[in-house]
Amino acid sequence: MLWRMFRGCALLLLLGPLVAGCVSVPREYPRTPSTALPDPESTGLGRYTAELAATHPGDSGFALIRHGRPAFTARVAFSELAEKTLDLQYYIWEADATGRILAERLVRAADRGVRVRVLLDDVNLEGRDAVIASLDAHPNIEIRLFNPFGHRSAHILDFITDFERVNHRMHNKLMVADNAVAIVGGRNVGDDYFQVATDANYRDLDIAALGPVVRDISAVYDHFFNGDWAVPIAALVDRPYTESDLQSALQTMRKRIAEDAYPYPLDQEADELKAEIRAMENKIVWAPGMVVWDDPASIDREGRTTRLNEALHKRVGLLENELLLEAAYFVPRDRAIETMRELNERGVRLRVLTNSMASNDVVAAHAGYANRRKEMLESGVALYELRPDAGSVRKRIFVGTSKAALHTKAIVFDRKDVFIGSFNLDPRSGDINTEAGLYIESPELAHQLIAHMDEGVSPQDSYRVRLDENGDLYWVTEDENENETRFEHDPGSTVWQRSVIGIIQLLPIEGQL
Repeated sequence: MLWRMFRGCALLLLLGPLVAGCVSVPREYPRTPSTALPDPESTGLGRYTAELAATHPGDSGFALIRHGRPAFTARVAFSELAEKTLDLQYYIWEADATGRILAERLVRAADRGVRVRVLLDDVNLEGRDAVIASLDAHPNIEIRLFNPFGHRSAHILDFITDFERVNHRMHNKLMVADNAVAIVGGRNVGDDYFQVATDANYRDLDIAALGPVVRDISAVYDHFFNGDWAVPIAALVDRPYTESDLQSALQTMRKRIAEDAYPYPLDQEADELKAEIRAMENKIVWAPGMVVWDDPASIDREGRTTRLNEALHKRVGLLENELLLEAAYFVPRDRAIETMRELNERGVRLRVLTNSMASNDVVAAHAGYANRRKEMLESGVALYELRPDAGSVRKRIFVGTSKAALHTKAIVFDRKDVFIGSFNLDPRSGDINTEAGLYIESPELAHQLIAHMDEGVSPQDSYRVRLDENGDLYWVTEDENENETRFEHDPGSTVWQRSVIGIIQLLPIEGQL
């Protein structure tokens, strides 16, 4: 998004008066309010999860979903098992093999009579209105776009003429089936989030939930879906889309799916998928949990700081022993640096895993983070950066030997409680976008998450960043034979990359990262 903004500034200088006006988003259009399924126990999933929850009164059930294959299989399973409702909310839905397959599965569910609601952020949907409106033409599918762009085929013009509005995005990621089970976490919908991309794949994390917390997740979804920021795709296109458009889009989609040769065995019967869900029983951790989220209505407030940001900051202030962070884009501001110093003085251990320059897919975010590395190390933070050849990621990749990158957003507090969601520890998540995640009080779940985090900071997966006796940065790692290698500058980077980072570091843009 930041690079779009930079290009927009250049275009503004060139085009000047030609883009002086802006195209408005429609304010008056047909929109029917809708809510989550009020009686989830009227479905098989609802009855099954209610039976489990009854033996753990007051608690909800949670299971980590660490790797790409089970993460996608779980979403497919939800689409197959849902009997009455499916609700999905995503920041990015790619037009790739993964995106096509999940979209087609939603149509299958809608054909069975399942009501499907989809809320997508509009930032990544340029040029895709016709396909989205065609799917929306299904009588059981409704698709809405969050904070849509007025220029439907040229979003960059909105960044130029309406930046203050379109700069605010919905970064949430969740899926709910029959108001009975949910998936919340860091993964968008796309090949790289499920480890089937050919160029780069993410280390990421989701968590499945059942029990009372799912009703809270659904209430948050309803708030977003029925809010003024969510506009039906039908109100944004220039004509009504019909059954003919739907069938044409499906024909093209299914032809592409047949050609994609997707590596996961998704063509299983519903009974087999249900068996996979039931097999999760032994992995479920029962504990108190709550959804923490940002109300999009707060976006309009000047000097906004999100409730999620403040909730996490408050919990950090209560730390006694340890804080473990895994964050794809980590840009701490002055308050965070000061908190790190205070925690270090109190003897609280801090460990962070984030992207290295070679693994980071957002160069501007890395520039903001790199500006703060030395301060963090001086504040006592144990700092790690993911290697682009991280073994734990690459050994699960099905296509070639693509680069690894980090996309997880997870925190463990004092080995007692955890946060997993969409929130990056950067100004954009803190002040600009909406975010959502689950806060869970469970030493058992914390133990499982720590095991996952420890894998990420292993020498085969990461570089340890340190300061030498002169206060200069250096990086150390090990190969599979435990031979240590030291780097004097960002490992795997080029002079050109470091030069670009250096230039960006001089720009006054930290608040947008």
